[in-house]
Amino acid sequence: MAQDKRSELSGEKRSDNSSTLIAVSKISDKGVDILAGEDLDPVLEKKMSLVNDAIDEIGWTRYHTKLFFLNGFGYSVDSLVLLLQSVIATQAFMEFGEVGFANALTIAVYVGMLVGALFWGTTADIIGRRLAFNTSLAICSVAAAISAAMPNWPSLALFISLIGFGAGGNLILDTTVFLEYLPGKKQWVLTLMAMWWGFGQAITGFIGWGFLVPAKWNCASASNCGWRDNMGWRYVMITSGALVGVMSLLRITVIRLNETPKWLVANGRDADVIAILHKIAAKYNRTCSLTIDQLEACGVIAGTTHNKRRLPLGESLVHIRGLFATRKLALSTSLIWLSWAMMGLAYPLFYVFLPNYLASRGATSNLSPSEVWRNYTLTNISSIFGPVLAAVMCNIRLLGRKFTMTIGAFMTATFFFAYASVHTPAQDVGFSCAIGFCLNVYYGVLYAYTAEVLPSAHRATGDGVGVGFNRIMGIISAVIAAVADTSTTAPIFVCGALLVAIGVVSAVLPFEPYGHRSS
Repeated sequence: MAQDKRSELSGEKRSDNSSTLIAVSKISDKGVDILAGEDLDPVLEKKMSLVNDAIDEIGWTRYHTKLFFLNGFGYSVDSLVLLLQSVIATQAFMEFGEVGFANALTIAVYVGMLVGALFWGTTADIIGRRLAFNTSLAICSVAAAISAAMPNWPSLALFISLIGFGAGGNLILDTTVFLEYLPGKKQWVLTLMAMWWGFGQAITGFIGWGFLVPAKWNCASASNCGWRDNMGWRYVMITSGALVGVMSLLRITVIRLNETPKWLVANGRDADVIAILHKIAAKYNRTCSLTIDQLEACGVIAGTTHNKRRLPLGESLVHIRGLFATRKLALSTSLIWLSWAMMGLAYPLFYVFLPNYLASRGATSNLSPSEVWRNYTLTNISSIFGPVLAAVMCNIRLLGRKFTMTIGAFMTATFFFAYASVHTPAQDVGFSCAIGFCLNVYYGVLYAYTAEVLPSAHRATGDGVGVGFNRIMGIISAVIAAVADTSTTAPIFVCGALLVAIGVVSAVLPFEPYGHRSS
């Protein structure tokens, strides 16, 4: 019977399964998948289209609302971790005698995030999304709590890198899992979810403000700075670890995540796809007309999603090759990775050298510690609203995802260039907030766009490599900031020029997800 169905798809007319084929044709007319017609595996393409139709038929449910919040926690943790090491570095380095490389924690967290992005990305495509989704935050929580007890600079750097390893997979899994359950017309919500990034930054600012300002918890100099005199940074790590631990528990208790239907269909598990979709539909009183017969009628996937021997290296290479299966897909993948790399240099380089530049201009003179942390927190809060605007813009036909990213990058570049004129604390706060807002217009869409245009079978790998390039450039930026003259305007103009280039790359990306469903 299965052979009859596959034959009929090839053009042979058989009356015993003609009704199945009519149903397949009828459902497939509902929407257009973004990679349709790219000459990928035709069987997988047909099955993916049917799964998209079924998800559209079910529509938005409370399950998606839960995923929006719980996946958003991952965004928050990623930004929290990225800033966490920078807010504690000065006090921790002071306590340990200011011996070693001052930017070691920055490099440590980026190395951890690099390894985490590559590990969790490839693992999620090979063994599924669920395991990484449920464990990554737990790793962050435990490592953050333990790091508060570290007795020296190298051991602290080690645990900071472990925090980065856990967080490194979050952004990849959060976008992937959420997207692979989203109805096509709601994919813009993936951009909105980046607002959680700003919440994570703001939380870091509030925790730092609370523990790193009181003199009783913070040394004023490296001389006579012991453990008991310098508990502020340790309280920051313990509090952050506890907060991430709560988020991790909520992920497990509030929602029992099923494996995503798109990963299952790419791995030939049609029966599991039907079971999950019908379970969701029944729980939320929705309809789902997709049947196992319709999926089996499409045929058997040709084996483009796995290595025959299922060896880890071979599996990874299969997923890398899948991202370059066609000329257009290869161009898209390359430009996306280039965008991540350029942003990985521009964003941290600006914030790494900024304190020295502002100090040389007198922009931070006469500020109390409380005022410094107030300004820091205001800048981070402004980042929350960038993705909100981006979500509105990317759902406008004239702009779509590509030109929203271009506008966000150009706006950010404008404020980067204008920053060269900053001389006062008020100007510093104003321009920093503007940059935080505009930069997250771009970043919010980039996170979503990357997931939307990559094929589901190889999505986590492609996303992981892109984020990996971002982390590599972050490491380079920390080294540059340590050896270059950061009191001049040159780094500002370099960062601004990179943002202009990023905007141009966004405009020439070959795929526009607006009006299309992820494949």
